[in-house]
Amino acid sequence: MSLFNQPILVTGGAGFIGSALIAELNRRGFENIIISDILGSDEKWKNLPALRYVHYLEADQLLDRLDSELASVKCVFHLGACSATTESDCSYLIRNNYEFTRKLAEWCLKGDRRFVYASSAATYGDGGSGMVDGVSRLNLYRPLNMYGYSKHMFDLHAHRMGYLDSIVGVKYFNVFGPNEQHKGQMRSVVQKAYEQIKATGKVKLFKSERPDYEDGCQMRDFFYVKDAVDATLHLAQNPDAKGLYNLGSGIASTWIDLVTPIFEELGISSAIEFVDLPSELIGKYQYYTCADTTRLLESGWQGVSFSLKQAVIDYVGNYLRTGKYLGDETLAK
Repeated sequence: MSLFNQPILVTGGAGFIGSALIAELNRRGFENIIISDILGSDEKWKNLPALRYVHYLEADQLLDRLDSELASVKCVFHLGACSATTESDCSYLIRNNYEFTRKLAEWCLKGDRRFVYASSAATYGDGGSGMVDGVSRLNLYRPLNMYGYSKHMFDLHAHRMGYLDSIVGVKYFNVFGPNEQHKGQMRSVVQKAYEQIKATGKVKLFKSERPDYEDGCQMRDFFYVKDAVDATLHLAQNPDAKGLYNLGSGIASTWIDLVTPIFEELGISSAIEFVDLPSELIGKYQYYTCADTTRLLESGWQGVSFSLKQAVIDYVGNYLRTGKYLGDETLAK
């Protein structure tokens, strides 16, 4: 029996990657999904109508119901977290990103459930100690913000307790794509740039404060959400997959590389304005990220289906310009 034929819990299921993951499960024919999230007052709920699932539960009720209505769950994708890199309430981040994850992991391990959780590439800090997944360099990493540290805290705890011999932690790099509309300032540059270009005909990118990077040539591993979801589901299904995995394209591209296809898709000449880095990001800004995907590829994942240009064009042409959500295609069939 496929792992996904049994009840599945997705925390953060109304969010960006969570809703994309559920949309892909639906496309593959699976609907036995319980979604947990905190909808609050933003427009995250708009990711849900295109999805098929059996139950929704607010996250503040989740831990109290694990051994009752959630007892039949056999696979947990724990993608729910406070993901704001600018969040300054450390206690809030510890409760949401460390304590909640710890309790959910312990429940899964006790009940022999598959547990896949979102760590973060933010745990690597400025990259000075490398960006190697697994545990060989885990104690060397120094996150640049409390969000990254709250994720790192659980990685360290899971390693100390031996949990990483059974569970999977995924370190998403710069994921972008449909269903991120609700994220406000945490939306990807593709989404923000699309709106800027539509409104003004140009896009603003940060200047570089380092002489070894020209303006707009700071580099990131940009990872399309459809590929991110495919890699996540692959690891969940692979019983030999365990420990920490980088999830990225394995290719570092510039911000200029990222925004240029938007102009192309819109049929507009490229126009980029460079602006100063905000004061709150000085000293906390990553100039280079690139996922070492060796462990991921060795697990049997076949690699990305979308080049960066193909991903941006798919996102802009099929979602941003049309207003569609992931899952709309499946519901229409």
